Amino acid sequence: MEATGPTGRLPRRVHAGYALGSLVTGAFGTVPGLLLLPYLTDTLGVAAGVAALLVLLPKAWDVLVNPVAGRISDRTRSRWGARRPYLLAGGLALAVLFAGIFAAPFGTGPGAGAYVALAFLATATAFAFFQVPYVAMPAELTDDRLERTRLMSWRIAVLALAILVSGAVAPAVVAAGGEGVAGHRWMGLFVAALIVLGAVGAFLGTRAAPTGTVGESEPSLRAQLAVVAANRPFRALLACFVVQSAGVATVLAGVSYFAGQVLRDPETGPTLLFVCFVGPALLVMPLWTRVGARVGKRAALVAASLIFAAGATALVAAPVLPAAGVYLLVAVIGVGYAGQQVFALAMLPDCIADETARTGRRQAGVFTGVWTAGETFGLALGPGLYGLVLHLTGYVSSTTGTPAPQSATARLGVLLGFTLLPALLLALPTLLLPPPPPPPPPPPPAQFHGKSGHEPKNSP
Repeated sequence: MEATGPTGRLPRRVHAGYALGSLVTGAFGTVPGLLLLPYLTDTLGVAAGVAALLVLLPKAWDVLVNPVAGRISDRTRSRWGARRPYLLAGGLALAVLFAGIFAAPFGTGPGAGAYVALAFLATATAFAFFQVPYVAMPAELTDDRLERTRLMSWRIAVLALAILVSGAVAPAVVAAGGEGVAGHRWMGLFVAALIVLGAVGAFLGTRAAPTGTVGESEPSLRAQLAVVAANRPFRALLACFVVQSAGVATVLAGVSYFAGQVLRDPETGPTLLFVCFVGPALLVMPLWTRVGARVGKRAALVAASLIFAAGATALVAAPVLPAAGVYLLVAVIGVGYAGQQVFALAMLPDCIADETARTGRRQAGVFTGVWTAGETFGLALGPGLYGLVLHLTGYVSSTTGTPAPQSATARLGVLLGFTLLPALLLALPTLLLPPPPPPPPPPPPAQFHGKSGHEPKNSP
């Protein structure tokens, strides 16, 4: 079952309330990608290749569970609507489980790695039941395409802030907590508190949002997935976004390694990289919104992706650049990242709305379930690919909480995994994007009717 969306602009408090949910998605999308792989290799002593699998496989599970979460939320009926109950329940469960990932009850070694994999699996499942209903909401809050873009702009602005706070502060919390296992435990509690704030804020902030009326959807999950598979623009957009998410995730996974092995600044480097990556997004978001209104969402998405790729490619020269030049290039990447996120997410509700107009059935939960499954898989694939690069180039793991000395080949792997690999993953998928929709037909010419209701006679 699915709720139909209203028309018109939304109150600012709904914009702000909905955007608070990005504290949850930003924290969970950032911190595991940023710290989990280094936690496994440099604190628990797990080999890089094994660590790559441990961060990939639990999130690959979401490819199965996300569409199920969407189907369940589609059929939910409550006084809070179909989606909002999951914002609260899923968010609170996610917070508890996230702290558990870094609890390290088995110390270091293979047993600790297996525990992290199982805890990460449970956390990813809880995240699915928050994220899928959350992403489904814009298609139901309004039928106005420009209003959905504004809603996404608010969301991406808060998402950028969440990435900045979680990505910059989480490593600092690890350091302040004594590094190693103890520091990561404190970091897990900090991020859990951030998730609670976002989940409760989104739940309360959207209480005044319209929920619409309930309409009929396809009778089974298999039938709904068939509808999704038949939607060619959605398939193309999804394929592009999944690969690009993997590219973004390789940057996140490589921050600590790049700061330590290339910049030789393991203490302040990660924080400065995150400020340069996310800070510009907060500034250029209004500009990207105007660009999208002028050239269209698809063209703006391509432009943003190419800016990201160009900055990442230039960053190959980081070993010979001054630190200021490196951080400037990371800021360029951040400008591209902001546009890539906002326009991909703004095109998704348009695909859902077009399907609704064509079929008369609203199935935002299943569409966004498949979408978030792909996004989650992409975000897991990035660290997996980065870990594979480290493994192939001979990266040495450690149980001390600090990286072991690395060979020149391993340092080259750290560099290429942070630069050329994400550049390719951001640029190439733009070839998959669906063509822009045709312009609407012009309105019929107005006809003049006199007082008698008859057409005036032609002049001689």
